[in-house]
Amino acid sequence: MTANDSPDAYAPAEIARRVENAGLAKARLATVPLLALAVLAGAFIALGALFYTVVITGSTLGAGPTKLLGAVAFSTGLILVVVGGAELFTGNNLIVMAWVDRRITLLQLLRNWGWVYFGNLAGALGIVVLVDLAGTLDGEIAATARRIAEAKSGLDPIEAFARGVLCNVLVCLAVWLAFAARRISGKILAVVFPVAAFVAAGFEHSIANMYLLPAGLRAGAEITAMEIVANLLPVTLGNIVGGGILVALTYWLIYIHPARDREGE
Repeated sequence: MTANDSPDAYAPAEIARRVENAGLAKARLATVPLLALAVLAGAFIALGALFYTVVITGSTLGAGPTKLLGAVAFSTGLILVVVGGAELFTGNNLIVMAWVDRRITLLQLLRNWGWVYFGNLAGALGIVVLVDLAGTLDGEIAATARRIAEAKSGLDPIEAFARGVLCNVLVCLAVWLAFAARRISGKILAVVFPVAAFVAAGFEHSIANMYLLPAGLRAGAEITAMEIVANLLPVTLGNIVGGGILVALTYWLIYIHPARDREGE
């Protein structure tokens, strides 16, 4: 039996190395495949957000069970990203590990984030257009889309930032746990619960909001384009803090930095 055939998950220290190496590869990815994979990720997360919107529409299960059911549905988006392969801005905040370890430059980090954020936006907006053309944003589903968008646009910047931090702690932990798995089934199981937790708790994911806010606007929500930007800015900053600092930097300090010190002795 080879190491890859082992039923055991990778140990945390091994996960840290795998995440850092993946960050190095992502930072070096050529622009065309990077952008294409980013568009895919934006579309995948948008499809998960659409699934969430459809599932919670008309539910009579009560607030908690409805949120949980919708949250599990939303996790489809990150499953597609992790298993199918795509470049997602929030997950790519983990590239901070490779940067603080000086394996990539700040310019490489910002290049990846910039192209991926743009590609995610394009993919999410593309799904808004297709869903609208398909007639899905109609009736009760349109009403749900409006309520979601209006609630998100009503958050003040501090709330949006804090929810962005909490969201990406869980998203990056979902990605982290997926790196522990050796099989697809393990990756899926690792993703579902952290993602479901952030959605059910009402935290804010910048890429999901790239779909949910424009979709709500198209469905007739009383929001403006400037209110969409006003939501995305603090949420994005919160996502960076949650994923890049509270997860990536913390695990670097725990697992990689001490190993570097031992190597230097």
